[in-house]
Amino acid sequence: MNQSIRAAIIGATGYGGAELIRLLQAHPLVHITSVISTSNAGAPLAEHFPHLQEIVVDILDVLDVELIAGKADVVFLATPAGVSAELSPKLLAAGLKVIDISGDLRLKSASDYEKWYKKPAASEEALARSIYGLSEVFGDEVKGSDLIANPGCYPTASLLGLIPAVEAGWIDPSTIIIDAKSGVSGSGRGLSLGAHYSEVNENFSAYKINKHQHIPEIEQALSRIAGKPVVTTFTTHLVPMTRGIMATMYATLTGEHTAEEFIEKYRQYYEGRKFVRIRPLGKYPSTKEVTGSNYCDIGFAVDERTKRVTIVSVIDNVVKGAAGQAIQNLNIMQGWDETTGLLFAPVYP
Repeated sequence: MNQSIRAAIIGATGYGGAELIRLLQAHPLVHITSVISTSNAGAPLAEHFPHLQEIVVDILDVLDVELIAGKADVVFLATPAGVSAELSPKLLAAGLKVIDISGDLRLKSASDYEKWYKKPAASEEALARSIYGLSEVFGDEVKGSDLIANPGCYPTASLLGLIPAVEAGWIDPSTIIIDAKSGVSGSGRGLSLGAHYSEVNENFSAYKINKHQHIPEIEQALSRIAGKPVVTTFTTHLVPMTRGIMATMYATLTGEHTAEEFIEKYRQYYEGRKFVRIRPLGKYPSTKEVTGSNYCDIGFAVDERTKRVTIVSVIDNVVKGAAGQAIQNLNIMQGWDETTGLLFAPVYP
């Protein structure tokens, strides 16, 4: 019989934390016992998110490891970069399982983290201990682990769209180009000129060209799958919508493969993994078709003239790209069905 567990969420007043609360409060095997905010401890959660009133713990707790350990079995870290690197070892030492939604534990190289994130890296021990929780690919490693590095939103969409083709040797990894777009919620709830309504509305812009912190994360996973170093061209764009990521990816074929063959290959690769949905020939996904859900939808086109494949992958950046995948990883860690608490249809229109 499945045993329920207690969960704490650190960073409860950000978008990722709020989405964790929204999803976990309906999970049949998880009981939220603590929601924590370092900057707003003692305040009612409803002051920050009125839509969450009366469904979870009312008052935001202080960040106290001993207090958390007395209330919870697992901790979700929905914190800014740099926090988890210091906090995760303390939580583990207190006997807690940790699922980190920040980027602190994703890169196995401390020097790479410091180069791309401009912050001190986590300890070598923590980096070695953490499991990269791309659920559909590394789920066997997630099961039984006590420290999960939840993938970033852009890497989730990109890697789910690329890994089966790279593993099969159907594309040349050195030719991969990733053209990715995200809604404004991807930058978090903090105020900035770039997220200002009048700057984003009726606008479309590229940002962090050749400098995005998700580049080494994508390359690390692709290199592992390919068995050799892989570098990519990865460009991100901000679009005037709240949620959603579309990663449109291009690569040169290594042989004669049709779109129909790609569809069949991916359906076989993700067989039994209910959150990856492969579109039929000539049909391509849009972001609204996965909004509010934990699904990743993927479509394909092969250009016989250029000998290249185009792969279109879409997710909700706050769900599959953050909170939803974190819960999926919790399910796998606990030996539960990975869909538990997550089988709901996208919100449409």
